[in-house]
Amino acid sequence: MKHALLSASTSHRWISCPPSAKLSEGYEDTSSDYAQQGTDAHSLCEYKLKKALGMKVQNPKSSLKFYDEEMENCAEGYASFVMEKYREAKNLCSNTIVLIEQRLDFSRFVPEGFGTGDCVIVSDGTLTIIDYKHGQGVMVDAEMNPQMMCYALGAINAFDGIYDIENIVMTIFQPRRENISTYSMSKNELTAWAEKVLRPAAELAIKGEGEFKAGEHCRFCKVKATCRKRAEYNLELAKYDFEMPPTLDDDEVEIVLAKADELIAWCSDIKEYALQQAVNGKKWKEWKLVEGRSNRKYVNEDVVADIVQKAGYEPFEKKLLGVTAMTKLLGKAKFDELLGEQIEKPQGKPTLVSITDKRPPMNTAADDFKEEK
Repeated sequence: MKHALLSASTSHRWISCPPSAKLSEGYEDTSSDYAQQGTDAHSLCEYKLKKALGMKVQNPKSSLKFYDEEMENCAEGYASFVMEKYREAKNLCSNTIVLIEQRLDFSRFVPEGFGTGDCVIVSDGTLTIIDYKHGQGVMVDAEMNPQMMCYALGAINAFDGIYDIENIVMTIFQPRRENISTYSMSKNELTAWAEKVLRPAAELAIKGEGEFKAGEHCRFCKVKATCRKRAEYNLELAKYDFEMPPTLDDDEVEIVLAKADELIAWCSDIKEYALQQAVNGKKWKEWKLVEGRSNRKYVNEDVVADIVQKAGYEPFEKKLLGVTAMTKLLGKAKFDELLGEQIEKPQGKPTLVSITDKRPPMNTAADDFKEEK
């Protein structure tokens, strides 16, 4: 499959750091279990949605390496969400169409720019872009999301002459983070962004020009481990000498907090890069490759169970099904009927996040004490 140098999926990175596109061009694409899991989830989502639309389609489940119950539920939820949005649009415009895994060309603003939209709903008045995210590591926001905006530009390029599109609604559907993020903008606002931000960045990126810039957009860059700009960016923390927080004032603590996650990610990337180089034969001066610790495991679990049972013991333990598995066993309606009053959602573990995070602040014991006083 051909990949665009300036693709929609990598637009956040090359808009922020234009020369990174050319710099990454010579590096091979590396796959991971997480990436394959996402690919499998998208295949299942495509199947569920096409089936819901009454299209003839083959179930891909048997060919999916990472298929499980959670993926099944996520795909079902995605298809239901899209169908709801489709029905809403169709009530307003009888000629509404749904496009699945649609190639979208936005080369009017980006040289050879194209991408594949998970779902595009086109109708008079409103263009709806829905993108499925299976990952749970990073919560994805639809607000001014460059990937979604590139998709929208491609859809407008294809359908604006057929439909009278005025508004764009972009939604990220990320079920494993319980995240449905939606952002709306006018067609005029989108094209203004494309002219002022997207086109200038693309013109620099296609030539490998512009300034290197490090930040959270480095996460999926192919040269993130050895990029000098990223190293400089993270090593700025060294000026604090990593002293204990009591020796730092509040402003200094917040400076460290703002960069801590990226510093940890950078260190992990360096370690992974050095490990892979060593596995491939590189000899580091002060580091060597050794065999890590491993745990014992059975050669054949069926044989082990049979031996233990014949010896008069019970080799299996009984365990209550989890909420998701129990819902699948009973069906949602029966589950709610029988167990609705037995379900609770405990308060999540306190987590420190940026003030820009959309979740409401939680009350602490100290807050409650102040209110009582």
